[in-house]
Amino acid sequence: MNSAQSEVNTNFLQTPRKGLGSWIFSTDHKRIGILYLCSVLSFFLVGIALGLALRLELFSPGPTIVSAQTYNSLFTLHGVIMIFLFIIPGIPAILGNILLPLQLGAKDVSFPRLNLLSWWLYMTGAALALLSLFGGSGPPDTGWTFYVPFSAITTTNVSLAATAAFVLGFSSILTGLNFLTTIHRLRTPYMSWTQMPLFIWSLYATAWVQVLATPILGITLLLVVLERSLGLGLFDPGKGGDPLLFQHLFWIYSHPAVYIMILPGMGVISEIIPVFTRKHIFGYKAIVFSTLAIAFAGSLVWGHHMFASGMSDTAVFVFSLLTFIVAIPSAIKVFNWVATMYKGSVTLAPPMLFALSFIFLFSVGGLTGLVLGAPGPDIHVHDTHFVVGHFHYTMFGGTGFALFAALHFWLPKVFGRMYNHRVATGAWLILFTGFNILYGSMMIVGMQGMPRRYYDYLPEFTLGNQIATAGSWLLAVGILLMFGNLLRGCLRGEPVGDNPWGAATLEWTTSSPPPLENFIDEPEVTRGPYDFKGVNIS
Repeated sequence: MNSAQSEVNTNFLQTPRKGLGSWIFSTDHKRIGILYLCSVLSFFLVGIALGLALRLELFSPGPTIVSAQTYNSLFTLHGVIMIFLFIIPGIPAILGNILLPLQLGAKDVSFPRLNLLSWWLYMTGAALALLSLFGGSGPPDTGWTFYVPFSAITTTNVSLAATAAFVLGFSSILTGLNFLTTIHRLRTPYMSWTQMPLFIWSLYATAWVQVLATPILGITLLLVVLERSLGLGLFDPGKGGDPLLFQHLFWIYSHPAVYIMILPGMGVISEIIPVFTRKHIFGYKAIVFSTLAIAFAGSLVWGHHMFASGMSDTAVFVFSLLTFIVAIPSAIKVFNWVATMYKGSVTLAPPMLFALSFIFLFSVGGLTGLVLGAPGPDIHVHDTHFVVGHFHYTMFGGTGFALFAALHFWLPKVFGRMYNHRVATGAWLILFTGFNILYGSMMIVGMQGMPRRYYDYLPEFTLGNQIATAGSWLLAVGILLMFGNLLRGCLRGEPVGDNPWGAATLEWTTSSPPPLENFIDEPEVTRGPYDFKGVNIS
């Protein structure tokens, strides 16, 4: 920190204005990011609790702790919370808000008030989702996909839950618009496109998907609400509608949404691996082009979710081919990460452990995804626990572990304090072990034929389900230990310097925590984002 910076009390955590109002009405991108951090992780813990309840019910055949109807509501709420309130907004809303202007050398995002509105819309959508627990004949029981005709005829509170997802979509769109404008207009003039950190490139590609694909979901869910309230015959075949139309509209958004979830995580990993190998990232431009290719090609493969619904042989061939093609840019990233580590000075600090876990778990999720992209095997495992296990390996093992890596990497910068590394390593080991026991067992019982979304099962699936449930307990213990260690570190950890990891991107050149407007003087970019020459570990 220079002398001018040290004389000015502009730390965003120590501004003169105090109280809750200074947070929920703040337009500072860092405070908004921390608001998202607290909100998203709170809903994540609720989703974990619901998931544990689901696993307890599946511990043994027959009714265990809940009825069939309650089980349907639990997995619906678990899915809605985890998808719309945790996975999709997680990395972009939390870390994108905190880091985007810092990595670009900007004072804030382009539209600070719009940024605050996006958080308010997020909280409004979350409140509507919670309200859907009450009224009607109980919580929604359709699953997070809201498939018709059931979502059109059930008497549960589907309309309110669909409205909640509709509002959350607006929050996502506003965030995407803000990020696109900020990247184009507010980069420091010294930073060219090829000098942008790869995390920024991942947010850039994600923002385009948010802006272009999310309105499709919003319109689709609005049509479901109108069909339920006005009796329109849009999707319900009993009224002359077409349920396959809903599936097409839903997956035209929801498969690109997979890349809204995973692309920022890939950007996080591309930031962490060079730092903890002390090497320039291998194939910078290849990673950039593969990021944009994933965003584009991932928008064309929605039909592989519908092989079992019936479609022409030509459509099956095209969607299967595109599904295999979209795996290529993902494989390019994995190759580049591994090549970066080759002959590097690898340090197995907690962020690196979670990053390595991401590579392994996402690779398992990606390879099992190819099973679902091939029509023959897909028909065999469609709607089984194999799909659930694959989805969690991709989304939780991918996006979730990337978020955990990012929190361990950047929270010392945000709060200026360090967590306990030994506890973080222990939490990682417990979490990683529990994860593989839980979701690996689910894929095995799925291959054996156990259908998903059933609260009961045949006796031959008992052992696999009991092993999976035991894994869920380990997973929950690891998550609680990890968050407890991070929280204690943020509040009472040892103070750290401005650049504890010796990273080379712009956010590490300012103080820890960053001041109100990020930089006292406009930063100059004189090297690439992964050039570690002359960078010292504080």
